[in-house]
Amino acid sequence: MSTTTSPWGPPTTPIGVPADVGPTWEFKPPRPAHPTLPLTAGLGALVVLTVSLLASKYVLDLLVDYAWPVAVYVALLAAIGYGPSIAWWWYASGRWGSGARFADVGMRPRWSDLGWGPLIWFATILVQTFVGAIVLGFDIPLSNNTDDIGELSADRTYAVAIVIAAVIAAPLVEELVFRGLVMRSLLSKLPALVAIVLQGVLFGVAHVDPVRGLGNIGLAVILSGVGISLGTAAYLLRRIGPTVVAHAIFNGVVMILLLTGIRDRLLEENPDFFDDGSGAVAEQVAVVDQPHVAEPHGGGDPHRAR
Repeated sequence: MSTTTSPWGPPTTPIGVPADVGPTWEFKPPRPAHPTLPLTAGLGALVVLTVSLLASKYVLDLLVDYAWPVAVYVALLAAIGYGPSIAWWWYASGRWGSGARFADVGMRPRWSDLGWGPLIWFATILVQTFVGAIVLGFDIPLSNNTDDIGELSADRTYAVAIVIAAVIAAPLVEELVFRGLVMRSLLSKLPALVAIVLQGVLFGVAHVDPVRGLGNIGLAVILSGVGISLGTAAYLLRRIGPTVVAHAIFNGVVMILLLTGIRDRLLEENPDFFDDGSGAVAEQVAVVDQPHVAEPHGGGDPHRAR
């Protein structure tokens, strides 16, 4: 086929089609960097959460002798323990972020979150199991943070209150703090891998309670693994909606096992599987990602605050 040369363009065929037309390749533009926040926003979030959780324990210890319904104590625990963190998020976004409060922490809900959530939960359970095996293998002290939930399950109002706190309040606020404010602030100063691991470790340490003594070590290690798994998902997806769903499932499954008595029946029917001689395997079965969820009565008699 003969070609002609256009004085103003590339060679063309007799019918005017460019002669050098061939397949064209378009590459997907590089993924934008993960959004970040100043380190002050994340450090402030950690301080606020730590102080508010300690304050909630102190206030409950002062009020427990009034013998109010347990549900009231659970509501106070959630309000005092998590309310200040919500206020800090609102302030930090306006002070150091774009002012778009939800976008600044990656809280952009999508219907696909309902699909991603269970997948992330399943991956997180695998991580928890792996880390738990390491904890047991090295004989690291481990205790759970749900000791008294089963004993109070007959109180229907308490059961509803504790489920709301553990399955709704905790996932929303803790994801907002750790996978939102904390991780995004760490990403402003550290490589992604380091930031993801560090926020996970901080997440595990946030669940430490002096009442549990040395058992805090194993609990913090296991929940650090949980935090790293959720942090990885939030980093890859650039939002926390899926991790909120996964977090809620994580806590919800444990609540179901405890409040229905399924866990106790499993321990009774399969003692050889759950009992390694120290009771540590049974402790891992009841680990829930909710600070002080089992101590609405101040750590004393679980029936005292009815």
